[in-house]
Amino acid sequence: MKGRLKVTFLGTGTSQGVPIIGSTHPVCLSENPKDKRLRVSVLISWDDNNYVIDCGPDFRQQMLSNPIPKLDGILFTHEHADHTAGIDDIRPYFFRQGDISIFAHDRVIDSLKQRFDYIFADENRYPGAPAVAVNSIENNRSFMLGETEVIPIEADHNRLQVFGFRIKNFTYLTDVKRISEEEIEKVRGSKVIVVNALREEPHHSHFNLEEALAFVEKVNPETAYFTHISHMLGFHDEVEKQLPKNVHLAYDNLVITV
Repeated sequence: MKGRLKVTFLGTGTSQGVPIIGSTHPVCLSENPKDKRLRVSVLISWDDNNYVIDCGPDFRQQMLSNPIPKLDGILFTHEHADHTAGIDDIRPYFFRQGDISIFAHDRVIDSLKQRFDYIFADENRYPGAPAVAVNSIENNRSFMLGETEVIPIEADHNRLQVFGFRIKNFTYLTDVKRISEEEIEKVRGSKVIVVNALREEPHHSHFNLEEALAFVEKVNPETAYFTHISHMLGFHDEVEKQLPKNVHLAYDNLVITV
């Protein structure tokens, strides 16, 4: 339907993914596809637009599993590797389209310039390197993707600032540990929210399950999905049964409309 958002969960795992390399944890050995989680990212599509939030090391695999003819841009929540390390794999889109738009805090852009300097080079560019069009995000200043407004939502990932994003009636938040009442007000009224729920035990930089559930209760959306899930949260099907009716565990390649 025109104007509605289609949200594809490209990855719903934590920084190491699930299964973890070499792990013998029962969840890591699960044969259920919903227990296999790539690094966290979503694809948001509406009308003729395709944007991804975060571009981690599994980006190539995610795009092969969920192909799109063009990529209009990337929104970065923060600079950690599980959210940024796939940026080189935008090359096929760059070769077809030209510079790919990226949207991020200035601090994140500076980090990307240090780690992927060849992508940002102005002179003597390597001919096989992709290029980007840089757009800076500031808190309390919405920006436009075409004719669609995006509201940045600031939160804390331990001591690191991160951005979440509200697009129409959809809000996406990951790697959140604390969020102020002022920023929570920007989330209210969303029909669907996505928020991180790492595990049951408390964690220094992520919501655990209890904190994620409390956040959902406070914001009171129609539906909530949890992401950035570690193997320590448990088996997908077992955890899903214990959640409130309007709360679900997201899983890789899940598609919803908002």
